[in-house]
Amino acid sequence: MAQIGWIARRSVRRTLRQPALIVPVIVFPLFLLAVNASGLHAATKLPGFPTDNYLSFAMSVSFMQGALFAATTAGAELATDIETGFLNRLALTPLRGVGILVGQLAGAVLVALLASVVYLVVALIAGADLRSGAGRAVVLLALSTLIRIAFGAIGLVMAPRTGSSEAGRGLFPPGSAVFFLSAIHLPRNLIQTDWFRTVATYNPVSYMVEGLRSLVITGWDAQALALGFGIAAAIAALGFAGAARALRTRLTRT
Repeated sequence: MAQIGWIARRSVRRTLRQPALIVPVIVFPLFLLAVNASGLHAATKLPGFPTDNYLSFAMSVSFMQGALFAATTAGAELATDIETGFLNRLALTPLRGVGILVGQLAGAVLVALLASVVYLVVALIAGADLRSGAGRAVVLLALSTLIRIAFGAIGLVMAPRTGSSEAGRGLFPPGSAVFFLSAIHLPRNLIQTDWFRTVATYNPVSYMVEGLRSLVITGWDAQALALGFGIAAAIAALGFAGAARALRTRLTRT
């Protein structure tokens, strides 16, 4: 824990000193929220749509976009340490690989948590209806943070394998495609195209989105929350396992 704390403090300080890592994480998802809420409001008139307030429905898009930024930030920052030789110096210390990985993620998670609070406050001011109440807002922030940790772990896998910060930032386009092929913009039961609905059903992003969305629209859905938390935790575990293996290979080569 002490080792994680050392790396985490460095990660947080480095992130806070770079506005370019903070401003886009907050501004870009809010911009998309405004565009989607205004342009897709007519979707609420579809029979079976779960709410008459598309802003409430679209809140989850902001949280997921923030998670994608967490992936690119975590991967790029670790890759930068590889490029500058900082990781080589760490290899000469008794620092464990898990300390490096978890600590490196601290900056991205802190920014993600702050951004989540901003998303929630702005959406509520703009007219979103949080059916779950203030108590469930804490669960919403917890789930969004876990999702960001999961995506951040994916970013950590890329960094040791490529050693390039550009490769870490390159996760954004394929990540956006995966998001598009999910239930992020429309409930799965309302997707008319068969292949699209099938892909969205097998896409784990759909279940994380539905977990977030349930807290805003329905108030409490045990199944949606269990799937959301469970899938996010599984992705995080697999991501950290893959990152640890890649990091061991990188340190061995070093």
